[in-house]
Amino acid sequence: MARRLEGLGYADYRRSDAAALRLIARRPLAVGELGAFLGVTRQAARKLVAGLEQRRYARLERDPRDSRRRTVVLTPAGEAYAAAIVATLETMNRELGEQVDHAALIAADAVLRASLADDSARRRADALVAPPAP
Repeated sequence: MARRLEGLGYADYRRSDAAALRLIARRPLAVGELGAFLGVTRQAARKLVAGLEQRRYARLERDPRDSRRRTVVLTPAGEAYAAAIVATLETMNRELGEQVDHAALIAADAVLRASLADDSARRRADALVAPPAP
């Protein structure tokens, strides 16, 4: 993943970027919401957001409905980075799908989802990546 993104001009890829950017690209999220979706503490989410801000992929804005809340919003560079991540993941998934029987992929996905610690973790996984279609 990192090597492919580097080839697209994103040499600063971090593993946490993929999930965070895909979530934020759907809609702006409060730092606490992002942390809850990712299953990390608010402090860890703040650190992740600070890294995105430092690299100019995101910024914090006041929520127009509640001025006490600050939401994470992608910058134009962040939107392009998120699109590159999604395209790279889709390409990698397609390549894997061409190498492995589809029924085996469905079974592997089911095993990995079942291995998640609790229903909350499974819901977070489903929010990030839908199970493969039969």
